[in-house]
Amino acid sequence: MDAYRSLQAVASADGDGVVDWSAVVEAATNGTDSGDLSLSSAEREAYAEDVGDARDAIAAAIDRDVTLPETVQIFNRHHWIDANADTFRLITTPLAERTAATPRAATVVNTGTMSVLLGFLARNVIGQYDPLLLAGPDADEHALYFVHPNVTRTAADLDVPLDRFRRWIAFHEVAHAAEFGAAPWLSTYLETRITSAIEELTEGSVDREAYTDLNTAMTAVEGYAELVMDRAFDEPSAELRAKLDERRGGGGPVKRLLRYVFGLGMKRRQYERGKEFFDVVADERGLAGASAVWDRQENLPTDAELDHPQRWLARVEPS
Repeated sequence: MDAYRSLQAVASADGDGVVDWSAVVEAATNGTDSGDLSLSSAEREAYAEDVGDARDAIAAAIDRDVTLPETVQIFNRHHWIDANADTFRLITTPLAERTAATPRAATVVNTGTMSVLLGFLARNVIGQYDPLLLAGPDADEHALYFVHPNVTRTAADLDVPLDRFRRWIAFHEVAHAAEFGAAPWLSTYLETRITSAIEELTEGSVDREAYTDLNTAMTAVEGYAELVMDRAFDEPSAELRAKLDERRGGGGPVKRLLRYVFGLGMKRRQYERGKEFFDVVADERGLAGASAVWDRQENLPTDAELDHPQRWLARVEPS
C-alpha cells in the first residue's frame, strides 16, 4: 500500500469528465493492500467444491435448476478493484455524457471520492455474484468472485473455521445466482430503473419511483439470499449468522463513518428487512414457495408488503 502514490494519482486526475477512471483505479490500488493470494491447488479446489455443493443443495431446496458461471474466480483486493471499476464507470457514464465540461477541481474531488469508495469496498467485500448489469450484449452473462484475503481475514476476525466460513459464503453467492437464473426479467428490471434514476439526476431531479423500485427489488434480492444461505446450508449456522450480522454493523469509527458517508447502512437494512420478510414467507410456504417471488415481475413484493408479508402471501398464489 502506498498512500503517497494514491494521493498523487488523485491529484493528477485529468480530462473534462466527471471522474478520471484511470486515476481512480490507480489511486484505489495504491491505497489498498492487495492481500495474499498464494493458494495451494487444494485450496482452489475447495472453493470450487463449496460452490458446487451449494448449487446442488440450493437447487434441491428451492426445486429449481441453478446455473453458475463456468469459472469461479479467486481474487485479491486489486483484482476486485479492476473487475468493479468498469461497473461503476458504466453506471456513471450517462451522467458524464450529459454533463457539461467539469472543472478540474471537481474532477479531482469526484475521482478521490470514487477511489476511496472502491478501496473501502475492496477491503471488505468477501464474495460477489455479479450479474454484470449494464455491461452490454458482448459481455459475459455473469460472474462469481471470492476475495480470498478478505475471506481469510474475516474468518479470523469472527473466530470461525476458515473452511466452514468459506462454504457458508459460497451458499450466499450461489443463492444470488439462483435468483437471477430464476428471474430472466430481473436484470432488465434493475437496469431500467438504474438508467432512469441516473437520467433524472442529469436533469437535476430525483426519480423517487425508480429509487423506491430499486431499493425494494434489492431488498428482496438480498433477503432471499440470506434466507437460502441459512436454510439450505448443510449444518447449523446460527452463530455464524450472529457474528456476521454483528460485523456488518461494527468496526472502528472510520469504518462506520465511511459506511455512513457512502450510504452502506442502507445495504445492511436491505439484508435485515429482506430476511425478515422471507422468513415469514418461508415459514408459511417453504423455500420453494418463497421462490415464487422470481416467477414474474408482478410477484416482487411492494415496499409496503416487505413490512407486511401476509399481504404478499394473500396476493401471490403458490405455484
